Amino acid sequence: MVVKFGLLGSLVVHDGTELRPVAGPKVRVLLAALLLQANRTVSRDALKEALWGASVPASADAALANHLTRLRRVLAAADGTDERLRTVAPGYQLTVHEGELDADAFEARVRAVRQAHQREDWEAVRRETDLAMPLWRGIPLADLAPFSDTEAPALRVHQLAEARLQALEWSFDAELHLGRHHEAVAPLTTLAGEHPLREGFHRRLMLALHRSGRQADAFSVYHRLRRNLVDELGTEPGADVREAHAEVLADEPAPRPRTPAATTRPPFQLPCEGDAFTGREAETATVRALLGAVDGTGAPADAGSGPARVRAVVVSGMAGVGKTALAVHVAHRVREAFPDGALYADLRGYCTGGARTAHELLARFLSDLGVHQDVLPEDTDDRALLFRSALAERRVLLVLDNARNAAHVAPLLPAGGPSAALITSRQLLADLPGSAKVPLSPLPEPDQHALLAKLAGAERVRSEPEALADIMAACGGLPLALHIVGGRLASRPSWPLALLAKRLTPHQGRLDTLAMGGFDVRRTFAMSYVAMRDSDQPLEREAARAFRLLGRVWSAHPVTPQSAAALLDITEARAAAVLDVLADAHLVLNPEPDRYQLHDLLGEYAAQRDEEDTETERTTALVRLLSWYAAALAAATRAATRETQSPPPLGGETVRNLSLPEFADDDEAIRWTEKELPAVRDALTRAGELGRSDIAWRLAVGLFGHASTHWWTGEWDACLEQAMDIARRHDDRLGQAWLHRRTAVAHGMAFRNEACLEHLRIALDLFTERADLTAQASILGNMSTVYLQIGDSEQALVHAERSRDLYGATRNTKGEALLLSRIADVHKTRGEPDLAAADYRRVIDLVRGTGHGVFLATALTNYGDVLRLLGDRDAAFEVLAEALAIRLRMNDQGGTADCLVFTARAHHHFGEWAAARETWESCLELARRHNLAKRIDECLEGLKALASPTPASPTPASSTPASSTLASSTLTDTP
Repeated sequence: MVVKFGLLGSLVVHDGTELRPVAGPKVRVLLAALLLQANRTVSRDALKEALWGASVPASADAALANHLTRLRRVLAAADGTDERLRTVAPGYQLTVHEGELDADAFEARVRAVRQAHQREDWEAVRRETDLAMPLWRGIPLADLAPFSDTEAPALRVHQLAEARLQALEWSFDAELHLGRHHEAVAPLTTLAGEHPLREGFHRRLMLALHRSGRQADAFSVYHRLRRNLVDELGTEPGADVREAHAEVLADEPAPRPRTPAATTRPPFQLPCEGDAFTGREAETATVRALLGAVDGTGAPADAGSGPARVRAVVVSGMAGVGKTALAVHVAHRVREAFPDGALYADLRGYCTGGARTAHELLARFLSDLGVHQDVLPEDTDDRALLFRSALAERRVLLVLDNARNAAHVAPLLPAGGPSAALITSRQLLADLPGSAKVPLSPLPEPDQHALLAKLAGAERVRSEPEALADIMAACGGLPLALHIVGGRLASRPSWPLALLAKRLTPHQGRLDTLAMGGFDVRRTFAMSYVAMRDSDQPLEREAARAFRLLGRVWSAHPVTPQSAAALLDITEARAAAVLDVLADAHLVLNPEPDRYQLHDLLGEYAAQRDEEDTETERTTALVRLLSWYAAALAAATRAATRETQSPPPLGGETVRNLSLPEFADDDEAIRWTEKELPAVRDALTRAGELGRSDIAWRLAVGLFGHASTHWWTGEWDACLEQAMDIARRHDDRLGQAWLHRRTAVAHGMAFRNEACLEHLRIALDLFTERADLTAQASILGNMSTVYLQIGDSEQALVHAERSRDLYGATRNTKGEALLLSRIADVHKTRGEPDLAAADYRRVIDLVRGTGHGVFLATALTNYGDVLRLLGDRDAAFEVLAEALAIRLRMNDQGGTADCLVFTARAHHHFGEWAAARETWESCLELARRHNLAKRIDECLEGLKALASPTPASPTPASSTPASSTLASSTLTDTP
């Protein structure tokens, strides 16, 4: 059967009758990587790099094997054989016959076009082009980014795209030689617009227009191409274009005499640039490109050619981040592009003495441009009109420094034409029309190091690397702070860096140290804060209060509109507006959507602004925030575990009307908790300091959902232990009951079985005192699982049945899946695989589609192992592969190790020694990386068994310890 493979456009496989689906992004990337090296061996390492880039997971070998299996199924379905994809050391080879790959067919047609062009057979050129172009469905591998953007695929895509463009150019040569000038104009115009720097299309378009009697349009094409080449590449058009231009020029009348240039010296008002400017290469290039959006002759750039023209570029950022330095640096370097002058003004938007007005600046600028003061209008709007008129035919750069807001600079901007404005502001100026935004972040570490080396001496900063790192951390990447530090070191050559690093210790006089002469970090910050605090806008005054509270209460961690709403005791919508005001003013950082955080130095400054808020107000705000974290963690655990009994929520006014995150599934809930974990740990400590045991234990207990996939890190154990100490100090019996219950789970997940049983027994007694039947049922169910882990199936069954009876007494039907899972575990451990398989299938049916990936993966893993025992190889590997995919998606390292252990055992069972060894080694690497002691031992035992001359079959489940026959996450705290 002839199979057609398509790379030109999206990836497709066609069996000659219909398209064959290639499901799954990884399988599609795998096929593309093999097709790009068709009939050649592609190593396993190259395939793993194609699938995962530089971040190849530890389980890559097992995952690659699964993807290859799926690809073989696709190929077998397409041509009816399983011989397409062969294993050839050190990798795999995909067989593709002549004419089956569209890219090869396309290049063969392009070669035919070239040959016809070389012999000037213009009809053949048209004919071969008409055969080649229908093969092109679009950019090759268009649906496989980012794989198609990596080096080797990107080069191949470029080669194919270039072949298409070259064939099109040859086809238009045929059109022109055959006298089809009019017909060539429209498609050439489109192609020239799509490729503004490609001389071939522009040259042919010029000739087509000229030979169609449109000389003026042909000249326009030439001048547009020349501007693009000069501005973008710094080069003139090539000989072929100049020759075409000469052909057009032969019919052009002589140009009119040019007006003599004005003899008045243009104004140049830029401040001197310091010699220590460092870094900012990307931002400099961006601003220069944006300012280059006017052509080199002083006229506006043509619409549709070159970069989009802007009348203003706004460089924004927090105080001290180096906005003015960048603007001056760039302005000096684009001086030649603005031959009619450069005007500069410090608008003093944040000075306590008041900002400079547009009215006075317009008078100065007009005078600088030669307008006599006697004709200046009194009205500001009229002055703005006159200023725009004065700029209309000039190419002038305006540098407007320290703008307060968009209204501050709007009257000073050119209305169009070749002039441009470069603006700096602590505000984003998002509402300034016709402007491009270039936000500045703090300097990266290499540039910080280079700047201090320039200021204080390279050898000096190199001699004390630890102190240098502390100094850079204390300065937070702010060029202002680094200049102060560098200047202080330069003026005190005897000072060791360690002395200054000590003085820069956070919250111990750091801001006092960051002041020298006219440079003062605190005063610079104060300009932004005071302007907001004293604003006539209520939202800005509210934002100033939020800035203070964030600094005093929560400066080390990001907030969201939801958590900020709790802190500030306002609605989520209002909190979002307040945070956006702070972000627009660069008083908080906004590194990703809906997450806001104080810069370290700004946080310290904000923490010192305590004169407007009382201690009681700050404590109340903190309690609201800690209560929000407790409630949010409870919501995350409910989503991650589908628990049927949650801890009782906090009571009181502080927890009413909280706006909490919502989670689509357990993966989303667990990832959210992972991101918030540093803040949760801090919240736990702060709750203890406030004596709020009721909040502290709920925070620790609320990490249960996260621990379902991250139990191996030890984070949860530490938080539970800390919360237990707090609960005992405050004689919090309810807290201790829940903490023993969850601590037992933490021990059980890590196979610390005796410790787990001890805490379960204590928890059972405490909840029995409270007559809480649901809690007792859950604890008994967990005891059943632990008994299985230590090999006591009789006690496991007894406790499972007691758990079932208690749930029946409480009429709780939500635990059916887990109860059934525990019964299945007992059957499996007792050597009853048929009964276990039926139960596991029922569990999987109940869980699938609920969004509970951890539970589903656990059930699939155990079911796959039972299928191994029943001898159903294909089904066993299919469900194990599904379980592994879930664990990898959720970044569940412990669960991934579980799946690999069971997969290796299955390969061993079916005599697939090489695959077993490869899987054991992958699991061992993963287990060692994350200190999974039990899995390390199992991997070493598995590899030892394979080392014998005739590897023995695995021991039957009925005679092995239960802990090695069940996935670790079967122990939960849900019914």
